[in-house]
Amino acid sequence: MASFEIHGGKPLKGEVTPQGAKNEALQVLCAVLLTEEKVTISNIPDIIDVNKLISLLQAMGVKIEKVEKGTYVFQAKEIDLDFLESEEFKKRASSLRGSIMIVGPLLARFGKGYIPKPGGDKIGRRRLDTHFEGFAKLGAQFNYDSNEHFYSIEASELKGTYILLDEASVTGTANVVMAAVMAKGKTTIYNAACEPYLQQLCGMLNAMGAKIEGVGSNMLHIEGVSTLNGCYHRILPDMIEIGSFIGLAAMTKSELTIKDVSYDNLGIIPDVFKRLGIQLERRGDDIYIPAQENYEIDTFIDGSILTISDAPWPGFTPDLLSIILVVATQAKGSVLIHQKMFESRLFFVDKLIDMGAQIILCDPHRATVIGLNNQHTLKGITMSSPDIRAGVSLLIAALSAKGKSIIENIDQIDRGYQDIDLRLRNLGADIRRIG
Repeated sequence: MASFEIHGGKPLKGEVTPQGAKNEALQVLCAVLLTEEKVTISNIPDIIDVNKLISLLQAMGVKIEKVEKGTYVFQAKEIDLDFLESEEFKKRASSLRGSIMIVGPLLARFGKGYIPKPGGDKIGRRRLDTHFEGFAKLGAQFNYDSNEHFYSIEASELKGTYILLDEASVTGTANVVMAAVMAKGKTTIYNAACEPYLQQLCGMLNAMGAKIEGVGSNMLHIEGVSTLNGCYHRILPDMIEIGSFIGLAAMTKSELTIKDVSYDNLGIIPDVFKRLGIQLERRGDDIYIPAQENYEIDTFIDGSILTISDAPWPGFTPDLLSIILVVATQAKGSVLIHQKMFESRLFFVDKLIDMGAQIILCDPHRATVIGLNNQHTLKGITMSSPDIRAGVSLLIAALSAKGKSIIENIDQIDRGYQDIDLRLRNLGADIRRIG
């Protein structure tokens, strides 16, 4: 299995353009199943998780044409529903968590959907109740084969209704929305997720002929339609990658410009990095980060220690808490990181401690970081990437560290970051892929 060899401690410099958003891509790719007409999607990131989903759609019968790098035309005119009960389907879909979002479109268009228990990051429990309870409210019947770990759901007719989601799940909201757009009558979804990527999905569906109101809020009103048309859709830049590059610039004392970030869709992300003392400047739709020797963590108004926690949008995205934690290790001051959504996501801190960071893991959800103010540089070690975001956090730590680091299990990083080693080398990083 491949690894990264990194010689850290070198400042980087230059411009970098973020890839298309992974989390949006997984949603909008599933939406092509809602119509038999052609759907063109651009700015698709070339990463493992997305490529697995494209391959799965193709195996299901979707005709796919690559127009150019990042742009594909999809036509789901003839879907092989029998394939959905095959062993090959179970094997493919179980390796990708995003595959769960094919169920809503299949249910809406064909009245039935199947999915094995999906895989993905090992960051704690990621339950599917929100998805299936939403489908049930629309009139679907749900079955789970505990021996095969296989879910099936069927409905002779979906009917619009009032749905109060038990949590503001992004993928759960996306799945239920994609089922509801072709349900008979009106559906109201309350406690809906409202992330920019969910807004993008709703915008795409409306372009296809859906009738969704309240986009951007936590209450969606959907008037069902009988058929949907084709459309063109462009994926937003990946906000998680943008945050990763901001953290990278701070940790390596680098001057970087992040191009075409769709700044207005970043929410509070820039402000959270600013609270760590990181200088960044909006220039048009770019973010400019000057080289900084030091950055100081803010406190609350009463002087108490700053707490940074995740929350449903427009709160701070949980995918960036790992980056924030790493960046805080070289700041001046202390911060409490509170990861509320996933109970295993902070378990990578032992590797940072081995590198010399001062972190107290309070419990599975909270870690206190005592910043070293760049007075004690992290040291390179050999480590393994446990998940996508922790993997990139360790990569950032390694690029700032003194000496050589080896990061193993980098398939986890490749799942979410396109050509990350090549793009870092273009900025002056000493990184190479080995094994």
